[in-house]
Amino acid sequence: MTISAVYLDGRCILRIDGPLTIYEAGESKLRLLDELNLAQIVEVDLAGVAELDTAGIQLLLLLKREAMRQNKPIAFQGHSKAVLAVIDLYNMAAVFGDPVVISGQGAR
Repeated sequence: MTISAVYLDGRCILRIDGPLTIYEAGESKLRLLDELNLAQIVEVDLAGVAELDTAGIQLLLLLKREAMRQNKPIAFQGHSKAVLAVIDLYNMAAVFGDPVVISGQGAR
């Protein structure tokens, strides 16, 4: 799992690539919260998330809650199939409140 950050005018675009599971949660938590503390606006690109479990969704919820506590706008975008499956499984779309684009690729 890798997390990359690009800053533009106080806005931070975070890209997560690879699995976001219990095995990466500790390391990911520190990195994501550090980037949130530096940025004024955060966008989290989830297109590269290959696997997501309960720990991963809890981490995304923590990031959203911490951004709200700091009065910083945060948006999750580019949801991968793995992310969409977990959001759907837990019925969490309304909790995140971000537009979700469902690709026609791989649809049956």
